[in-house]
Amino acid sequence: MKNFFARLFILGCLLLYTASAIEAAEKKDTTRVLFVGNSYVYYNNLIQMIGLITDSMHQKIICRKSVIGGATLGEHWNGLRGLKSKEAITEGKYQIVVIQDNSMWPIQHKDSLLLYGQAFAKLIKQSGSSTYLYNTWSRKNTPETQDIINAAYEELATKTGAIRVPIGACWAKARAEKPDMELFHTDGSHPSALGTFMIALGFVKSITGTLPKNYAKVYNYWDKDGESFRIMQLTDAEISFCTQIVNAVIPDRK
Repeated sequence: MKNFFARLFILGCLLLYTASAIEAAEKKDTTRVLFVGNSYVYYNNLIQMIGLITDSMHQKIICRKSVIGGATLGEHWNGLRGLKSKEAITEGKYQIVVIQDNSMWPIQHKDSLLLYGQAFAKLIKQSGSSTYLYNTWSRKNTPETQDIINAAYEELATKTGAIRVPIGACWAKARAEKPDMELFHTDGSHPSALGTFMIALGFVKSITGTLPKNYAKVYNYWDKDGESFRIMQLTDAEISFCTQIVNAVIPDRK
């Protein structure tokens, strides 16, 4: 009987050690990211797609968001429209915070982007996180504005030391190489499902330094009740093209 309890005690210690090791590994390989932005974040469940793509990778990205349609960084900073982005940053213990202004602000109100972008970058640094910039794309009918958008986010990156994620450059290259591949929703502004896939790849590459070797063609997500819903379904050709574009625009990082 004594031997039985001794073996039971040893087994319990082993199980506890194993559980602790697994938990430590999960913490080491998990990156928590907060997106502060608007509909360019929540269209087609971008943050869930990022998580699903990294399921097969050594580094898992878990994302949360503080968003509302059409929001500017000024509205986020001043807590307008019920936004609590500053609280999310200071209380959430994120490794990375991604900030994104209204899609027209880099063109029409660059001073606002720079003012609130710098304020957010300072707060993010004080909270122990790194700042990433969601460099968005030009609208479908005005591709000539892409250079203006890029320049505004480049200036903000220079002023803050933030990492700029060049999604706009990925879209511009994709549109030049395959104009018939539709990255846009029918409104000519928001992303299609394929556009969101390319955005997700851009963030995965910028955060982890690489892309996975294998991809699913069907991406499903599970809600809190255990029911699945489909985010998107892709072809091999679409996956290959998007990964090729992102790898060409965003260099590998070791």
